[in-house]
Amino acid sequence: MNNITFGQYVPGNSWIYKLDPRIKILLSIFYIVLLFLLPNLLSMAIGLGVFILIFISTRISILKVIKSLKAIFFLMLFTIFLQIIYTNDPSYNLLYNFNMQIGLFQTLIIIGIILVWLFTKKYIPFKFIYLLSVIASIFLVLWLSRFENFVWNNWDFLVYYEGVEKSGYILIRLIVMIGITSLLTLSTMTTDINNGIEGILSPLKIFHINVGVFSMLVSLTLRFIPTLIEESKKIMKAQASRGVDFEEGKLKDKITQIISLLIPMFVISFKRADELSNAMEARGYIIGEKRTKLDELKLKWRDYLSIVISLGLLALVIWSRIYV
Repeated sequence: MNNITFGQYVPGNSWIYKLDPRIKILLSIFYIVLLFLLPNLLSMAIGLGVFILIFISTRISILKVIKSLKAIFFLMLFTIFLQIIYTNDPSYNLLYNFNMQIGLFQTLIIIGIILVWLFTKKYIPFKFIYLLSVIASIFLVLWLSRFENFVWNNWDFLVYYEGVEKSGYILIRLIVMIGITSLLTLSTMTTDINNGIEGILSPLKIFHINVGVFSMLVSLTLRFIPTLIEESKKIMKAQASRGVDFEEGKLKDKITQIISLLIPMFVISFKRADELSNAMEARGYIIGEKRTKLDELKLKWRDYLSIVISLGLLALVIWSRIYV
């Protein structure tokens, strides 16, 4: 729960905070689309470098993005592994050949490693890193250990240069996409996101679509993400003080523990929603009615400059796809 930063606003005073929220939302979508136009790993690495420079200039702690990446770190590793395995065309350039061996002694060693991990993982503070080290140890056993007796199978695990390149390409794309969305939510308050979405979708009013309701829905959803995270942390601490362990135990016990967390979360969610609806009604909010705004959104020179720079990057990417 501590690793989720989506929807959390961090106060600041850098240039990105002064941009119009409509421009920030459109540019976030624009840059994510731009990522899919980058043709190769080199261009994706350059895009990552540009993003890092932009992020540093915002003076927002990069640890916020790193924490959000930890939540999908396993997914990224799994994606890389699949790309390396399934990129096995003989016409590709072979990078390395891992000759693997599996037999009785390797199986016993692997079982021993797994048992040590099962009995020691609750004492290790960095459990995910510990799990990665265990997986690496199993791989090394299959690769480096050699026995003459009781060998069941030998096979070659081929790693091609194109597979590694595709894995790096997808990995960098995921990192930059998460970084862009995190940068949007970290630097924009939910009320500004609400106004920005409503401003972007305002042409739909011609078709009698109430964009204000939709934008309010998105705004409230983003607003409640950090609130529910904090509430879930409080419930988990309260349950832990009563002896509930969310990390250890059998599958049946884990299901019971999750239910003990979900039921209070549902109750708190409905209670919060009821309190919010009462507060909105007390302040005169009526669904479908036209609303006035204290601050009208107006584009400034920073917004126009950001648009020009973004169009310049788009032209550079198109040029590289055609001529490079």
